[in-house]
Amino acid sequence: MNFSSGKRVRAYARVALYGAVVVLGCAEAVAQELQEVVVTAERREEKLQDVPIAVTAFTNEALVQRNMTNINSIANLTPSVNLDAASPFSGDKSVLSASIRGIGQDDFAFNLNPGVGVYLDGVYLARTIGANLNLLDIDRIEILKGPQGTLFGANTIGGAINVTTHNPGSTPSFVGTVTGGEFNRRDVGFTADIPITENLLSSITVQSQNQTGWAKTIPYPTNSPYGESPFVVDPDTAYPKAGYSTSDNWGGTGVTSIRGKMVWKASDKLDVTFTGDWTHQDQTALPYTVLGTYFGNLNFSTFSTLYNLCISNNAASLPFAILANGGPPPAPIVPPGSVPALVNAQYAGICSQQRAHVPGLSVGGAPLIGAGYVGGPPGPYNINNHPGTAYLGTNQPRIWFNLAATQTGNIDTTYATGPDFARNDVFGGSVTGVYHFGNGMDLKSITGYRQIKWNIGTDLDGTPETLQEVTDAQHQWQVSQEFQLVGKALDNNLNYVGGLYYLKEAGYVHDYVPFEDILYVYDVANDVQNEDYAAFLNLDYRLSNWGFSAGGRYTHVKTDFLGGQSDLNSFPCGSNVWPMGQAACPIVPGAGTGPYLRYFPPIPDSQSWDIFDPKLGIQYHFSPDVMAYASWAKGFKQGGWTTRLQAAITDPAAARFAPEYSETYELGLKSEWFDRRLLTNAAVYYTNYDGIQLNIQQGISPVYTNAGNARIKGAELELQWLVGGGLQINLSGDYIDAYYTSVNAYANIPQSLNPDGSNNCPATGLVAEPPPPHPACAHIVGSQLDAQLPKTPKYKGTIWPTYDYILPSQSTLRLLAAFTYTAEIWNDALNTPELRRPASRNLDASLHYISPGGKYDLAFGGTNLTNDRYCTAGSPNAGAGEVGCYYNPPLMWYVSLRAEFGR
Repeated sequence: MNFSSGKRVRAYARVALYGAVVVLGCAEAVAQELQEVVVTAERREEKLQDVPIAVTAFTNEALVQRNMTNINSIANLTPSVNLDAASPFSGDKSVLSASIRGIGQDDFAFNLNPGVGVYLDGVYLARTIGANLNLLDIDRIEILKGPQGTLFGANTIGGAINVTTHNPGSTPSFVGTVTGGEFNRRDVGFTADIPITENLLSSITVQSQNQTGWAKTIPYPTNSPYGESPFVVDPDTAYPKAGYSTSDNWGGTGVTSIRGKMVWKASDKLDVTFTGDWTHQDQTALPYTVLGTYFGNLNFSTFSTLYNLCISNNAASLPFAILANGGPPPAPIVPPGSVPALVNAQYAGICSQQRAHVPGLSVGGAPLIGAGYVGGPPGPYNINNHPGTAYLGTNQPRIWFNLAATQTGNIDTTYATGPDFARNDVFGGSVTGVYHFGNGMDLKSITGYRQIKWNIGTDLDGTPETLQEVTDAQHQWQVSQEFQLVGKALDNNLNYVGGLYYLKEAGYVHDYVPFEDILYVYDVANDVQNEDYAAFLNLDYRLSNWGFSAGGRYTHVKTDFLGGQSDLNSFPCGSNVWPMGQAACPIVPGAGTGPYLRYFPPIPDSQSWDIFDPKLGIQYHFSPDVMAYASWAKGFKQGGWTTRLQAAITDPAAARFAPEYSETYELGLKSEWFDRRLLTNAAVYYTNYDGIQLNIQQGISPVYTNAGNARIKGAELELQWLVGGGLQINLSGDYIDAYYTSVNAYANIPQSLNPDGSNNCPATGLVAEPPPPHPACAHIVGSQLDAQLPKTPKYKGTIWPTYDYILPSQSTLRLLAAFTYTAEIWNDALNTPELRRPASRNLDASLHYISPGGKYDLAFGGTNLTNDRYCTAGSPNAGAGEVGCYYNPPLMWYVSLRAEFGR
């Protein structure tokens, strides 16, 4: 489809769907009650309305009808929940950044654990990578809010997302879906139930999702300062990376997945369920938009400043240019051999050396000294703008790095030409056995294995140059075993769930990060192993109209780590100088220990914790349809090590961070009215949130540390109303009052950056380890308690109606819409102004034709019909000289056909 016709289709889609939302029409439909939903939020099957936990549940019908294809698509319909598809510099929408009631995780690295646990058929997914699951054959999703440590274990401090896949039926059936849409969307999938014998049932689901990215790479205009003359950039293969694929578009989809399930009814007492799944993802990375650049101060915007100085000076002028941009003075201003003179000489020497050159590992980039440049300010090294003087640069000028070099005028285009890929191979399986002893007692065993191999490449500098072209490789495997004893006693008044749990996972994360290639992060290790042992018990006792619950979980966590962050350019010495030893590089401790600087010593480290997560509750049933409850629960997220240091350390223990903890008090009401035509669920809560683990940008790196404590107060409301005449209205809303009560005195939050990269914030210094190379704050302003918790909007409200119009043929026209208003969100812990997400308004809608009996469903729909665009993930990096983000997708239309046979 060409550009003009694509615009026309979008315009028609917007008009048609807006009109359909407004005009509901009039028709009588057969009255019915609201669908009853059964959940396993307490590790046993119960009606949603009987569970004394704030739970939002989605059935298969709701997921299919509303084109919710992955977990993050349900976020708008769920109060107090934020689910972003991607995290800072991940470039991959399979990464799930989940936050519930202000508690979660916004990083993909193996060494960092989620704050919201995701469970697939009872198996915990230990990594955020791949957790944004495909929802083709899902029977039900449950989102549990508040700490779920007692029944779900470690790293569910904010809540849990429990996903149950389709169970095979006893008769043959087939469900197929074909979807086409904007940007050449081509989705095909099916689920087939294949009973083998009366006691052996199976199903298989296959899906392919493909779409061209919505953002495009374009060249510099030939009439611009950057396009007037040819320039050179370092070839991608000059440096080691996790991959080298590039593309002319960004934000595409390329996923193939297969999922199988088999249920064996071995006897009247034993049922065994086997599951297996495999997903292959090979798609373009998310588009990144540079929002600001920084240079001019070597103390803060170190690498962007030095890059521009290198290409605009010769060996004679460079030492004095370094001084003029915040660097130390050269000789003879200070005595030769003094520390300032040595540092100045090291900076100048970097420009004359081949960057990140390590024989046998990295070819490296060409020296930058006196190269000249395109764009940028006038001067003798500007090939197109050197008034009154001869051009002193080479015939191979580089790109002057500033904001103008990155701005196309459209967030859906970029000048970036670097790595552009998101590849992920995930497979796993489980065996779940249930033995029925009788008298309501069951013994369940859940055995699971999963593996991830993930490689991404994302260009963060917005230019064709290799300035911030980040690639990453991660591998993880896990095995888990859980035993549960579930049953009833005391005339069925007591429900109990007890069990044992074991998890072991291991793998690595390897970052490849060029800071203008003047510093080149290369991980030689970063190996992690986690082991969890747990025992738990939860009791619920019903006494007349009262209910009482108590539970607890003891968890022993042991984690091992070998850090390997290194710098192939051994900044500030340079790749030529470092191997020459201490005499050539006297200002960096440990010189001469290898071919490049290693930030972590090759020393393994271990940590362990013993945690008890209790839970208490009380319920009162005013009637079979109205229940009030009060509860108290605790949860924790394990500690670990930051793998992104801003200076070398001699002891890996210096990179440790401790666990974080939550304690929540909650009051709730669950009720149904008017013969199940109106459902209202409400909850209020108060959370003590301590030892909060946050990424704090310090120097060149996002250092992970325990940043402080907070209190979170909130309220939630969910309403489902079967109005009649074919109309059902769902409403949900939440209010969150989250605030810090204390902040680590060395955490530079909140902060803003000045044009030279220096920052404004209330902190007075860096964390004690690694040793501070400079103060955390150039300009001390405000109070740390002014900071807002990341990913925590104060308000969110959604209305999502459904309207059915029954035609004389007994076919149905169904209109679905969902409008969500979300208050402003601060995307990062630093509260970087450029990354603030303003209040957003999102509208999705679809119009369906459903054949008599429901065999066929033809739908025409659109997502983000308001075309409201905002940052979903991003981070500032003053050292590299940029701040930017990934934007949410634009308005898109789609057409789908679904057919069912045998169900």
